[in-house]
Amino acid sequence: MTYVEGFIVAVPTANKEAYRKHAADAAPLFREFGATRMVEAWADDVPDGKVTDFRKSVQAKDDESVVFSWFEYPDKATRDAANQKMMSDPRMREMGATMPFDGQRMIFGGFDSFVEEGTGDRGSYIDGFVLPVPSGKRQAYNDMASKAAAKFREYGAIRDVEAWGDDVPDGKVTDFKRAVKAQGDEKVVFSFIEWPDKETRDAGWKQMMEDPDMQPDKHEMPFDGQRMFWGGFRPILDTAAETATEREPA
Repeated sequence: MTYVEGFIVAVPTANKEAYRKHAADAAPLFREFGATRMVEAWADDVPDGKVTDFRKSVQAKDDESVVFSWFEYPDKATRDAANQKMMSDPRMREMGATMPFDGQRMIFGGFDSFVEEGTGDRGSYIDGFVLPVPSGKRQAYNDMASKAAAKFREYGAIRDVEAWGDDVPDGKVTDFKRAVKAQGDEKVVFSFIEWPDKETRDAGWKQMMEDPDMQPDKHEMPFDGQRMFWGGFRPILDTAAETATEREPA
């Protein structure tokens, strides 16, 4: 199944177009290195949380917006080889010197997908999720996520991917583990749902919330929902096609 490199970035809101262009300029290199897809999605409906949220995860300032991003690879070996090439390629070093955001607060990691429902058309609206799951409850979470993915597809989602933390490094300022306040043997899950548009997403969530089969048993939840965070994003770059598809900034 797909190996996912996930990112969360705080970008000055005024730098939205500069960030999109920076990502678009880098996209051909990532494809050259082996990435099959690169998605950059700009915050649209990202709520504040009491314990964790997207903005807290990257210490976003008042004048910054959050970007939810991921690269897709056919397997971990391809991803690892790509990262080695990135480290040694002078073109990447040149781009790294002109980043339109604070790279020290970017968080990233490698995730091994275990649910991948849906193929074909790519979404115009994305729900992103990050959460901590105890290692001992991995199968219970897998079962729950697989059931939910089928329902999301029934209610209009194009694609649902759940990916288990595999190579999630500690950061000096921010990282995925700190973002969800991971404890003990908890692993980070990086997940996204692609929808054809925001209207379908909003309607789909309403149906999910009203579906009697999807009502959570708070005593049997295989993770701490208070430390999960989520939000809605609009893609500003998606290289699903052979040539990068650049979308106009919203």
